[in-house]
Amino acid sequence: MNLALTVLEITAPVFILAAVGFGWVKVGFEYRVEFVTRLAMTLAVPCLIFTALMKTQIQPEALTSLFFASAAAYGVVSVAAWALVRLTRLDVRTFLAPIIFGNTGNLGLPLAMFAFGEVGLGYAVVVFAVMAVWSFTFGVWLVAGGGSLAKVVKEPLVAATLLGGLFLWQGWQTPIFLTNALELIGQMAIPIMLITLGVAVARMTPGHVGRAIWISLAKLALCFGLTWGVGLWFHLDRTAFAVLVLQLSTPVAVTSYLLAEKYGADAESVAGLVVVSTVMSVFAIPIMLAVLL
Repeated sequence: MNLALTVLEITAPVFILAAVGFGWVKVGFEYRVEFVTRLAMTLAVPCLIFTALMKTQIQPEALTSLFFASAAAYGVVSVAAWALVRLTRLDVRTFLAPIIFGNTGNLGLPLAMFAFGEVGLGYAVVVFAVMAVWSFTFGVWLVAGGGSLAKVVKEPLVAATLLGGLFLWQGWQTPIFLTNALELIGQMAIPIMLITLGVAVARMTPGHVGRAIWISLAKLALCFGLTWGVGLWFHLDRTAFAVLVLQLSTPVAVTSYLLAEKYGADAESVAGLVVVSTVMSVFAIPIMLAVLL
C-alpha cells in the first residue's frame, strides 16, 4: 500500500498538469505551442539545468559516470532500434528517431524531480543533455539527411549544461540575488513543459493505431531492458540507475513529430506514436517506478 501511494504521489502531479493542457485546448482556449516551447527551451529549462547542476550535492565523479552510461545507453539503443526498423521493414527516416528518443524533457525531468528530488533532477539533466546532443546531430541527420554540430553548440540548454558543470567542478556559486532569479525562472520550466505536452497530445490524432501500439511496446521493452543492462554494467548508484532507466524509457517525444513534419517524413505516423506511447505511459510509468523505487 505504501509503495502504491508513493507511486501515485509521484505520477499524479505529472498527469494532472498534462491533463490541464489537454483540457485547455479541448475547451477552445488559445495556446501557442511554438512560443511556449521556445520560452521553455531557450530560457526556463537552461536556467533549471544550470541551477540544478550548480547547487547539486552529487559528487562530480558520479555525474561523470552517468554521462558515460547515458552515452553508452543511447548508443546501444540506437543500434538495436536500427536493427528493429530494418527487420520489420519500417521507414528509417520516419520511425528510427522516435524509437530512440523519448520525452526526457517534458516528462523525464519532472518525473525525476518528483520521484527522487533535487538529486534526481541533477542526474536527469545529465541524461537530458546527452539526449539533446545526440538528437540535434544524429537525430536530425536521420530525418533530414544532415545534422548540425554548430546547432548543438548554439543550443542554450547545452551551454547551460556545460556552464553548470564548470561551476559544479570548481565549486563556484553565483551571487544570491542572481541565483534566486535563475531559480525563479527555472521553476516555471516543469509546469510549462507538462502543460505543453498535454496541449500537443490534444491536437494530435493517432494514425495507424495497430502499428503504433506494437512499435510503442517494442520501444518501451527495448529501452527499458537495454538501459537496465547498461546501468548495471556501469555500476551506477541506485538513484542514478533509476533515473537513467526512467529517462530512456519515456514515451515518444513531441519533437520527433515536429522534425518529421519539418523535413517531410511521415508526420501522421509519428503523431500516432506520440499519442499511443504517451497514453501507454500512464500505465507503464507507475509500473516502472514500482520496480525502480
